[in-house]
Amino acid sequence: MKTVFNRMLGVLAIGAMAALGLAAAPASAAFPEKPMTLVVPFPPGGAVDTLGRIFADSISAQTGKPVIVENRAGANGNIGTEAVVNAAPDGYTLLIGANGLATNPAVYPKRSFNEVNDLAPVAYVGYAPLILVVAYDSPFKTFDDLVKAAKADPHAVSFATSGSGSAPHLASELLKITTQAEMLHVPYKGGSPAKLDLVTGRVSFMFLNPLEAVPQVQAKKLRALMVDSDERIAQLPEVPTARELGYPDLEAKVWWGFAVPKDTPAETVATLNLYINKALQDKQVQHKLEQMAITIGGGTVAEFDKYFHDQVEKWAGVVKAAGLSTH
Repeated sequence: MKTVFNRMLGVLAIGAMAALGLAAAPASAAFPEKPMTLVVPFPPGGAVDTLGRIFADSISAQTGKPVIVENRAGANGNIGTEAVVNAAPDGYTLLIGANGLATNPAVYPKRSFNEVNDLAPVAYVGYAPLILVVAYDSPFKTFDDLVKAAKADPHAVSFATSGSGSAPHLASELLKITTQAEMLHVPYKGGSPAKLDLVTGRVSFMFLNPLEAVPQVQAKKLRALMVDSDERIAQLPEVPTARELGYPDLEAKVWWGFAVPKDTPAETVATLNLYINKALQDKQVQHKLEQMAITIGGGTVAEFDKYFHDQVEKWAGVVKAAGLSTH
C-alpha cells in the first residue's frame, strides 16, 4: 500500500531519528513515567475513536504505561480539542484528530483557541477516501445522474451531514464548487439520524468514510456512486473515483493525526512521534487500518506539520468560497 509520503514507514522512522540526532531508543528515557490520556473529540464507535483505541493499546504496550482513552465529544471536535489545548504541555495529554484540526480554524474563527497556534503536530496516521453514497433504491444510479439533476433544478438534490463544518459537509461544498451545481445542505445533530434519513431516501446523498459506508453498501442499504481517492478501493472495486469521472480536483479525504499542547518539549514530541511510527509498522495495526481502507501515513514531525498547514490553507479557501465561517 502506498504511503502519503511515498516512503516505507521503517525508513521514515529512521529518518526522523537521524534528523533529530536520536538513537533507536526513545528520545527521553524517562518519558513516560506515568499513565497518559488520549483525548478523542468524538463519541465512541466512530473512526476517530476506533483509531484512538488501536494506538492507545500499541503505545501502552510499547511503554508499559496505561494510555487512557477519554471521549470528549461535541461541537465538531472543538470541546475535546480545547481540553487538550488547555492541558499541561508535558506530553501526557494527546489528541487524536481528523480534518477538523485543519478546517475548524476557518469555520470557527471566534473561538478562544486556534489549532494552528495552540497545538503542536506530532504524527500523521493516514487517510481514507470519502465515499459518496445514496439510498439503495435512489433514482440516482450514477454520479452523473446526480450532478445533472442538481444542475437542472437547484432544489432537486440534497445532502446530509452530521453538522456544519464537518468533513462530509466541506466535501459536499467542494463538490458544489467543482461541479458548479447547487445542492441543498441538510445538517443533522449527529451521524446516526443523518444516515437514517439517507437510507430511507429523505435526503439525496451523503459523504461517508469507509468504516461507515462499506457495511451499508454491502448490505444493500446504500449504493456508492463515487470514491474520493486516486485509486479505487479494494472493498468497493466497482465504484469509480472522482478522477475517473472527470473531476480530478474533487479531492476530499478524511485524515487523522496526533497533536499535543503547543509548548510540549520538542524531545517529548519526537518520542511520541516514534511511538506512533512504531505502531504503524506493527502488522496487526496495519491490518486493522487496511480493513478501514486507510492508506497508512507515518513520517517525521516536520512532515506532518507541513501537511497540516497545507490542509489549513486548502480548506480555508473552500470555507470562504462557501461562506461557512461562523463570524
